[in-house]
Amino acid sequence: ATRFEPQQQIPETIPENLSEMTKDLLHILDNINQKNLQECFHDAIYYRDELRILFKNGRISLRERGLAENAFWRIMVMVNKLVQKLKYVPDEFEGLDSALADIYYANISVFQSLPDAWAIKQLFPIMPIHRLNERPTRNAIISDITCDCDGKIEQFVDLHDERKTLPLHELLANEEYYLAALLVGAYQETLGDLHNLLGDTNVVSISISQESGRFEIVKELEGDSVADVLSYVEYNPQALRDSFKRKAERAVREHLITPAERKEIMTAFEDGIRGYTYFER
Repeated sequence: ATRFEPQQQIPETIPENLSEMTKDLLHILDNINQKNLQECFHDAIYYRDELRILFKNGRISLRERGLAENAFWRIMVMVNKLVQKLKYVPDEFEGLDSALADIYYANISVFQSLPDAWAIKQLFPIMPIHRLNERPTRNAIISDITCDCDGKIEQFVDLHDERKTLPLHELLANEEYYLAALLVGAYQETLGDLHNLLGDTNVVSISISQESGRFEIVKELEGDSVADVLSYVEYNPQALRDSFKRKAERAVREHLITPAERKEIMTAFEDGIRGYTYFER
């Protein structure tokens, strides 16, 4: 996950050679409250935009630009916290929560497993399937592991309408976090393609007893391996193995690697080509 939190601390001693706009931005940070919330919000956006222009024109340094951006986003975080306490939220604050959202990276390809979420903005109920006795403390959007900027989910089912973020739990070290996308029907996997060469996922068919409520795993199907996907796009996995093996043996003859290193490299190559196209521990 990528958490949205300004990392750099505001220095206790402010340099005297700062521009007046940066000083004004820092003044807002120190004086924002419930009563001047809207005024501070609009002023901060104005000063941020003006400082970016000054930076482009070479009139402020990169260090000052970084200080100003950090102060601006700290103000936005404070504004967002104060907005949560308002009985009526003015329109100008709409979208602020999503702008400050964390990014949770899911081990999926949206284009393979939920193509309608990308293509027609279909809303699927998405929720954690464990830690249900804990209240979620983070608001996030979901990004897949493709390199495509459209590989994300940023519209979610809400009680009456839709929302731009999904309440999720804080991730725990060395513990998997599982989400379920529900009501996807029978067509998402069949519509999916090999975008970024991420293949079919593992599939488990489950039967649930209506009497006892117990479930039984009926069938398990392994997803595509790297070798499978390479063959779909007209590569010969065995030819790739043979070519890589010849290069490794030539490297041994030329004393670039040792025989032990050759064995280790070939083992890693074989594990990779036989492995799953998604992230594996």
